[in-house]
Amino acid sequence: MDFGWTTSDDAYRAELVSFLTQELPNNWWDSFAYDGPSGPELMNNAGSFNRKLAQKDLIVRHWPQAYGGQDAGAWKQIIVSEEMWSRGEPRSSLYLGANWAGPAIMKFGTEAQKHRFLRPIADGEVLWCQGFSEPEAGTDLANMKTRAEPDGDGYVINGSKVWTSYAARADTMFLLARVGATGKGGVSCFILPVDAAGITVRPIPAIHSPHDFNEVFFTDVRVPADARLGEEGQGWDIVTTILHYERIGAARYEFSRRTLDHIVTHLKARGLFDDPAIRGECSKALAEVEAARLLTYVVIDGRAKNLPPSADTYVARYSMIQADHAVANLSSTYLPDLLTHDGDGMLRAHFTAAITAGIAAGAAEVQLNMISGRYLGLPHGA
Repeated sequence: MDFGWTTSDDAYRAELVSFLTQELPNNWWDSFAYDGPSGPELMNNAGSFNRKLAQKDLIVRHWPQAYGGQDAGAWKQIIVSEEMWSRGEPRSSLYLGANWAGPAIMKFGTEAQKHRFLRPIADGEVLWCQGFSEPEAGTDLANMKTRAEPDGDGYVINGSKVWTSYAARADTMFLLARVGATGKGGVSCFILPVDAAGITVRPIPAIHSPHDFNEVFFTDVRVPADARLGEEGQGWDIVTTILHYERIGAARYEFSRRTLDHIVTHLKARGLFDDPAIRGECSKALAEVEAARLLTYVVIDGRAKNLPPSADTYVARYSMIQADHAVANLSSTYLPDLLTHDGDGMLRAHFTAAITAGIAAGAAEVQLNMISGRYLGLPHGA
């Protein structure tokens, strides 16, 4: 693996940094990003921000030219993710479309679906959410209860989803629902508008944010047949493919790294960084962050070389969780006064994001189970 960035990579990052410096307001952390990318202020701002991104061709440059990209490859994708997430992800949930929903549509969609869904992502016009977890099947997707019953030339969907980030203001949902059979064989994928008749979204106030989590209820939601992505019962194959994109699509380690630098600046200003024990904790956090970065790069390197997804993804994802927690522990231990709404917006945004680090994009325990079986080869139940 080559750890060096190319001249083209450096130029792309510089272009992104220049754009962000120009477009993000000075009060970004305190007035927009303090509640994370699902906060109403940030999501409302994302519309105009994403259209400007699209005008500069800075959303899906890594996509094939046929779908609005430049065939720039996987490394360009992680560069844009690093720069966006280090600033609280000003694209909001557009990143879901760019990182994994779009690639899923490219791989499994019809030509009509590609035409309908991919260009709006490239043009920065659509915010996404994913309807996966359910009240009785949070991480056990094979036991989901939401059903899509064939009806005439379409389907009627009934059921519910929970912990659905972005649902209150998203435009489009990537939904998993059961058609026919039980178990993995009955899982199917659907793409539908969040404002479709029969869909009700209810916020779930949480300790870290009143906006992040939502319940979504489906009552006789009628969708056409072409809302289904792939074949009936192919949903499990689609999900296992796209989860490798989702798990590391958000470069949370870069947010942690820049937050760590910010923490050290505060510690120095308060004379706390002279304490060798505190410096040691900061060093350990830095090691966690850079380990997450390099493990993520291993996955990106494989993707750039067109290798099939591997268990390296789960290792990288779990390392991101560890990095988030290590940095958040520093701010909560030594700078708790800066985590209030009158404190430091960047530190508060990172700390609240770290609260959900072990849940979002795959629970920590699930990642450990996958690592034990698929990476270490341990027997089931060991």
